[in-house]
Amino acid sequence: MTAEPGGRPAPLEILGPDHGGGRLAEVLPSALAVLGVPGSTDPLGLRPALAGVRRIAVLLVDGLGWYQLPTAAPYAPTLAGLAATVARPLIAGFPSTTPTSLVSLGTGVAPGAHGVLGFTVRVPGTDRVLTHTDWAADPSPLRWQPVPTQLERARAAGVTTTVVSRPEFGGTGLTVAANRGGDFRGAVGGDAVATAMLAALAAGTGPTLVSGYHADLDRHGHLSGVDSALWRVAATEVDALVARLVDGLPPDAALLVTADHGQLDIPAAHRFDLDIDPRLRAGVRLVAGEARVRYLHVEPGAVDDVRAAWSEVLGAAARVRTRDEVVATGWFGPVPEEHLGRIGDVVVICNDTYAVMASRTERPMASKLVAYHGSDTAAELTVPLLVVRG
Repeated sequence: MTAEPGGRPAPLEILGPDHGGGRLAEVLPSALAVLGVPGSTDPLGLRPALAGVRRIAVLLVDGLGWYQLPTAAPYAPTLAGLAATVARPLIAGFPSTTPTSLVSLGTGVAPGAHGVLGFTVRVPGTDRVLTHTDWAADPSPLRWQPVPTQLERARAAGVTTTVVSRPEFGGTGLTVAANRGGDFRGAVGGDAVATAMLAALAAGTGPTLVSGYHADLDRHGHLSGVDSALWRVAATEVDALVARLVDGLPPDAALLVTADHGQLDIPAAHRFDLDIDPRLRAGVRLVAGEARVRYLHVEPGAVDDVRAAWSEVLGAAARVRTRDEVVATGWFGPVPEEHLGRIGDVVVICNDTYAVMASRTERPMASKLVAYHGSDTAAELTVPLLVVRG
């Protein structure tokens, strides 16, 4: 597929794990290096530009992919200005989905190591599908996600650490997996997020790290589509949030703005439904993942038949691979034995703007959304990093 002007990949180009540039998982390790946490490396090279910075705020805007920045620009002048001067693209990781990316950001490691390998995954040894965004305390987050977080490392080194997110996310499995080690502060809406993040930045008397999360842009993209009227309103609200943070930064502080994934609108004609096509159900015991990346756990001995059936039905709309083949690509990084069972025996990775719905077995709204993500196109994988000094 032809690259866009400036040499960046076209939005629907499939990226491999060797694609150049920084990674979302490198943001917090580099931030810790700036703050002087012993043993921290600086893979993104932030230290020269942030020399003397003792307080860092990291804001993750859910759904603000690199390829959404030009779309948002007419409604987000602050973002547009920063994108033109202090922005660089990062690769979020695969699958390009919120739980996986949040934990990659929080731990500083690839998905294979932290084990949050998709939006939904099978709990090995059971027929249970765990939805990471609805995860409470079972399985135990400390066992399910065993890697220490970057906030834990920072706190152990004397850094004051705070997490700002929606109140209902406090103490959830996903928050514990991604952000344990930070004092949690609930905030609803962009203005409240900005207020809480700036207060946490100002409260620290020494090195300080504040991690913030804002979800509304992603939600309106899913429900109404990218560049819909409601998405534009959400982009304006994100811009106001970022502007407040920039204006309120103390002189010894920096703001890093990034995201977990981009989004693609999926046309009705590009949607398969595994719940109404018997060819896609034959030999499949359990389905996990999400619409753009499906994990198929199959009956004993059925891998070849399931793979052949899905390949025939989906054709050029998807790549149908075995677990071993997908792990061998390197997207997950090294995957320990205890995490392998969370990946399907067969993995279906959608191309272009195709998706595989499960209209009867997943939440009713899941098949009625407009925009999706999860696959390995440039539009879904590439996220911005904006770096601003106080």
